[in-house]
Amino acid sequence: MVKSYLRYEPCKTFGVITSSLSNAVFSGDDRFAIAPALEDVVLWDLKKGILIGKWHDIDNKSEVTIIAKSPNKIDYAVGYADGSIRIWNIETSSSSIIFNGHRGAVTALTFDKTGTRLASGSNDTDLIIWDIVGEVGLYRMRGHKDQITSIRFLLKPLLGGHKSKDLTSSSGYLLSSSKDTLLKLWDLSTQHCMETVVAHRSEIWDFDISEDEKMLVTGSEDAEFKVWTIDHEVLAKGLEIDDSNKEEENEIKKSIRFFGSVKRQGKDRVITIKFHSKSSLLGVQGPGKSVEIFRIRTHEEIKKKLTRRKKRQKEKQHRVQDENDFMEINVEEKQIHAEDLITPYQIIRTDGKVRSFDFSMIEDKNGSIRVLTSLTNNMLEVYTVNLSDKKIKDVVIPSKLYSIDLLGHRSDIRTLSLSSDDNLLCSASKDTLKIWNMRTTSCIQTMECGYALCSAFLQENRYVIVGTKSGHLELFDIASASLIESIEAHDKAIWSLQVRPDKKGLVTGSADTNVKFWDFDMLEEKPHGENGLVFRRLTLVHTRTLKMSDDILFVRYSPNQKLIAVALLDTTVKVFYSDTLKFFLSLYGHKLPVLSMDISSDNKLIVTGSADKNIKIWGLDFGDCHKSIFAHQDSIMSVQFVANTHYIFSASKDKLVKYWDGDKFENIMKLEGHHGEVWALAVSKRGNILISGSHDRTIRVWEQTDEPLFLEEEREKELEELYESTLTTSMEKTSLEDNAVEVSSAGKQTMETLKAGERIMEALDIADENAASWATYNELKERGKDPGPPPKSNPILVALGNLTGDQYVLRIIEKVKSTELEEALLVLPFTKVISLLQYLDMWAKKEINITLTCRILFYLLKVHHDQIVANRLMRPRLDSLRIHIRTALKHQKDLLGYNLAALKYIKRDWEANSTSEFFDPSLDNELEDDSSKKRKFINITS
Repeated sequence: MVKSYLRYEPCKTFGVITSSLSNAVFSGDDRFAIAPALEDVVLWDLKKGILIGKWHDIDNKSEVTIIAKSPNKIDYAVGYADGSIRIWNIETSSSSIIFNGHRGAVTALTFDKTGTRLASGSNDTDLIIWDIVGEVGLYRMRGHKDQITSIRFLLKPLLGGHKSKDLTSSSGYLLSSSKDTLLKLWDLSTQHCMETVVAHRSEIWDFDISEDEKMLVTGSEDAEFKVWTIDHEVLAKGLEIDDSNKEEENEIKKSIRFFGSVKRQGKDRVITIKFHSKSSLLGVQGPGKSVEIFRIRTHEEIKKKLTRRKKRQKEKQHRVQDENDFMEINVEEKQIHAEDLITPYQIIRTDGKVRSFDFSMIEDKNGSIRVLTSLTNNMLEVYTVNLSDKKIKDVVIPSKLYSIDLLGHRSDIRTLSLSSDDNLLCSASKDTLKIWNMRTTSCIQTMECGYALCSAFLQENRYVIVGTKSGHLELFDIASASLIESIEAHDKAIWSLQVRPDKKGLVTGSADTNVKFWDFDMLEEKPHGENGLVFRRLTLVHTRTLKMSDDILFVRYSPNQKLIAVALLDTTVKVFYSDTLKFFLSLYGHKLPVLSMDISSDNKLIVTGSADKNIKIWGLDFGDCHKSIFAHQDSIMSVQFVANTHYIFSASKDKLVKYWDGDKFENIMKLEGHHGEVWALAVSKRGNILISGSHDRTIRVWEQTDEPLFLEEEREKELEELYESTLTTSMEKTSLEDNAVEVSSAGKQTMETLKAGERIMEALDIADENAASWATYNELKERGKDPGPPPKSNPILVALGNLTGDQYVLRIIEKVKSTELEEALLVLPFTKVISLLQYLDMWAKKEINITLTCRILFYLLKVHHDQIVANRLMRPRLDSLRIHIRTALKHQKDLLGYNLAALKYIKRDWEANSTSEFFDPSLDNELEDDSSKKRKFINITS
């Protein structure tokens, strides 16, 4: 009989406030912070400091790399490390659009002014323009030689300095910067790079454009940022060259001109540059603990500054002329410098290194704005920047308004321990100890501690003890959240501790080569200033010491308390009798030191996990090695048995947690999810819950389900995943061959697009087979021959309600995601394309989903143009398609005109009566021009 296991599935994830790979932004109303949390996006209420929502996609395991806010303040574009982009809606907390086009992590995202287009850049050096409304990629642009760092849209200018009202998908310009030190200006109407600026000597890390789109600021690895002007007159003229003067042929008028440099206080590279959209502020942030705020002077202030400068120059000229009458000095009025325009204003000092910042769009009543800072140590902070004081001398220092820091650790989680009833979890890091409620995942207590390496609950979960890197044992009282005693237990780091099975003491192992045994005792204390009151608290009493020859990395009691195992730095494990401390066994076989070990509940097996990436299972009776398993790709940090079983969990620096059968020596399953080294594990007493803590500061809870797991199915699934991964990588290599082309399609072949194409081919086969059988039946009937009984339809068509072939094909294609449709159509061979054109003609004749029909038709004509033109038999089919599509489009146009006329009639009727309280007068002048207002008016009338 085939043995089955129970599967563990991810249940909860907590402990991350904001991850350091992406930026955090304000919500549309500035009440919430939208922050990355590894593969998720979390929403924090800044005033209350609580988590109010999480954007989680089950199919996604990649980390968030960039977040961009749409102008409608509802949609947010989120880029991921696997190259995908998801559009999330803050009102529904759902993702309806997924774009797949990049072959590397998405590093830059921006919406245009209308929110209908999205531009994305990646470390694959490509730029892609996406149509949000049509849910399709428009085109891919190549030109940069390194990772894209920032991109911005520019409206298409007209002569005279006005902005064009043409906001179609082909209008405007795009500015992009890259690590290749270049700044490129792209014309989206012709889809080519029209201007390249060598902006810096090193990588351009970020840039931003002012609200009036006349000033550009770029930041690099210098201690200054550069200011550029954008000449819209040159853009409007199309970068014309004056050929009248041959000497000026080589002097092309540049639309981006260098204006000057402004020094900043920070000496490191720039990470983020951002203009405030409604005030004259510029924020510049580096990798340090500050955000520099600059103020852009007004025209009057610049004029006064130049006047004062001219006056000082004249005074200096008079002094020089008095000293040297024979000298003539010509002082010309200097032009405006960048430092005259942009001046330092305020500096925000944060509690940690800044990853990103964002300005609020709404000013407070006292004339200040808020700045959201995302820190690399897992914190969010909000500061207020005062705008009322314009003089630098009277500037109010930015003050901290909100801080979200209690719900996560500042550094790696090094140790985890569960309470005896599995209701409380203790997690400790470099300087913090936290107690969590496992049911609600809320943080109950936070206490400062030393550099924690191991921990345990004591005395019916009333106390927590922590072993630190400095050699101290720190005893905490959970109720009062206070450190009640710090014991200098060892001279060096305490790598391991364990409570004795009889709950009356504990053992510690340290790098000072000593194993120390401690007993619990109650100490009576009389608080200062209180008469007659005596409090009893727990304390530790040192009883015995076992001296070893090397550093001790781990100690473990057997469940029956007869043996104690000690892992040494010399790669061996020594087993002693716990009562007499006499030597019993030596387990030798690892090539590197054992970092963790555990003994099974029946006292028969001991499992050791080592830095040599191997797990070894030993018998405790004779010390023989039952099996050595190459378990992970990096050092194994923790191994634990599940209670009352021989099942083993192992955690490693390779970011994986694995589940093993200690009797059959087989890997049951992999638990993937962490984005950093897994340092610690904790298994519940019943074995139904597993908790893991990692370098990525997350605490992940894995829950045992009732779903059976069979090893053969798991091995087949792993082989399929390996095949799919190699298939997609081979497709990427093939697609990279056309990198010389500046503009290409935006899509990318994935397993989803391949499967969608296969489903379309299967649907075409079923429809063709059904059509062929009916054609034969009708032909025999027309000839007067006995055709026999009518042909039977395919069982699939019957099961779906006796669909016809064209209806079935349409249903299958409609189920394909809009963003994957074009790549799925590329999978079809030309014979299937001919068959699909036949069904497109049927849909056009019946006027079914004309939008989808036209999109498929135009794409197939563009891709298979040469083959279609070379095939004469295709001419009648194309003529029929042209006639039917034009007829269908004319009918739709007539229907739209009729509906608009009806709306105008209803509008005039309501204006004449003006008795309806639902009429919105704001639609009066905009109904005919704005489609969104039309939809609003239709909703009102309905």
